[in-house]
Amino acid sequence: MQNTPAAVPLLDIARSNQEIRDEVIQSIAAVYDSGKFLYGPAVTELEQTVAQICNTKHAVGCASGSDALLLALMALDIGPGDEVIVPSFTFFATASAVARLGAQVVFADIDARTFNLDPSAVAAKINSKTRAIIPVHLFGQSAAMTELCNIAGDCDIPVIEDAAQAIGAAYHGRPIGSWGLMGCTSFYPTKNLGGLGDGGMLVLDSDTLADRLRLLSGHGMRPRYFHKEIGINSRLDTIQAVALVVKIKRLQAYNQARQEIANRYDLMLAAAGLVDSGAIELPFRDPAAHHVWNQYSLRIRDGRRDALRQHLAQHQIGTETYYPVPLHEQVCFKDLGYQPKDLPVTHQATKEILHLPIFPGLTQAEQQTVVYQIAAYYQTAANRSAA
Repeated sequence: MQNTPAAVPLLDIARSNQEIRDEVIQSIAAVYDSGKFLYGPAVTELEQTVAQICNTKHAVGCASGSDALLLALMALDIGPGDEVIVPSFTFFATASAVARLGAQVVFADIDARTFNLDPSAVAAKINSKTRAIIPVHLFGQSAAMTELCNIAGDCDIPVIEDAAQAIGAAYHGRPIGSWGLMGCTSFYPTKNLGGLGDGGMLVLDSDTLADRLRLLSGHGMRPRYFHKEIGINSRLDTIQAVALVVKIKRLQAYNQARQEIANRYDLMLAAAGLVDSGAIELPFRDPAAHHVWNQYSLRIRDGRRDALRQHLAQHQIGTETYYPVPLHEQVCFKDLGYQPKDLPVTHQATKEILHLPIFPGLTQAEQQTVVYQIAAYYQTAANRSAA
């Protein structure tokens, strides 16, 4: 290919942030000069804006998306003897928050198309010890919240949404984060609304729970040096907040850019004949979901995922496999007694999934390079088979 990029990164945070650099630096300087590094006005402003996006009454900032999950469980007094149903096909934090509190992690299988929790699998795991269900809106697409909330509601079990990868997404037009009792999001730099480090937030409608989350996130201390509960130290600092206040004004544009990139991938991969062959399966789009494309996830159905990824790496094209080892197969959860066959859809997904570059600022020429090299790999493979 001529006049095309020689390399395509999986993610280019610096490129995405460049256009707002001066505004962010000026905002950080103002915080530096004020000395209000914690509980500054930008934290409140960001909380109010996130609550509006999620259509909830409250938003409570914290130090990370992982802490948001932990605080949500703490606010419900979940601990030893309790069970919490989670997917195994997700980032570690979803399950580790449960285990850290001494509760039992219960893994449920996923839908083969969306990679999100399968409602029927969740229903089969519910028993008298089930205290919460944590669906993950994986890769930017909502889980089947109508079905999951109906199942949970019938059993009076709270739903905690893990929306770390999906701020701005919706299901049946209703923002994610507003479906469950609480929603948890992350501002890790790779997210659709990424900060300058770690940061997180919980969204919810309950006045009582919102107040308790604020108490728990500040050492359970109120007033100062008087501790009502054993909380943790998990605050969203003002420097993170001011950077996110700048970025959140552009969140809709960022998500739209991701959607346009995903649409182009669909068209390019199909035009290259890669879909009709059956080797590659495009991401499934749930008609009920407003997808914000934190990741663009192919399924490589012919067993060549790792070889294809190696070929792309040799041509300086970034890819990733989220997630190569499901949580029920991780060493740290070995004592739970799960075998790979216990969650067959999850196990299969880890062997087939491949993520292509997708971020605001990714150019059409870069996408063409990615698709060209995928097609080149399969052409070479076909030639070898014919020889």
